[in-house]
Amino acid sequence: MVIYKAILLDLGRVLIDFDFRRGYRALEGLCPYTAEEIPRRLAGTGLVERFETGLVEPRDFVDQMCRILELKVDYDQFRGIWSSIFTDILIPESILAGLARRYRLVLVSNTNALHFEMIRETYGHLLRHFDDLVLSYEVRAMKPQPEIFQAALGSARCRPEECFYTDDIAAYIEGARRMGIDAVAFESRMQLEGEMRQRGIEWE
Repeated sequence: MVIYKAILLDLGRVLIDFDFRRGYRALEGLCPYTAEEIPRRLAGTGLVERFETGLVEPRDFVDQMCRILELKVDYDQFRGIWSSIFTDILIPESILAGLARRYRLVLVSNTNALHFEMIRETYGHLLRHFDDLVLSYEVRAMKPQPEIFQAALGSARCRPEECFYTDDIAAYIEGARRMGIDAVAFESRMQLEGEMRQRGIEWE
């Protein structure tokens, strides 16, 4: 039986739920494009991906977004709108605290400087339980690239097979499995608890 030493968790739609449409709807009234048109307009630019791999600084990102979408907002207004996407906590703090007492706890997230600044401000009580944060914009790689999982394994300080990882995106689960990590798709808190119980992972 595997003895697990580290628990790796995704952020969005695993630890905290989010809905990009909230941000698009808030931007809709500030530019000539509808909430449905905004993601299509951004899709071909690669701007968000470059921001999430740390290749664009926050103020440059906001300037470019304002040009692409013809937005009339200042930096702080945009920051508030861009970070309004986060909603409900999906994994209670009690579970994080229980896991952190027994295992090395590592957050592995595709994210950007603006979003994570807000996460620190609003959900710092959750982040305090993590031993390390592996963030795409800091490691300059996004899931499912092997580089971000290599960084996560470095933070886990154990062998891949001694890590348990959950994420809501199938391609990222496969990326982790290719590195030898025991990874499962996240569906709900109850489903995650079941997966952990099957593996003898304790938190209570």
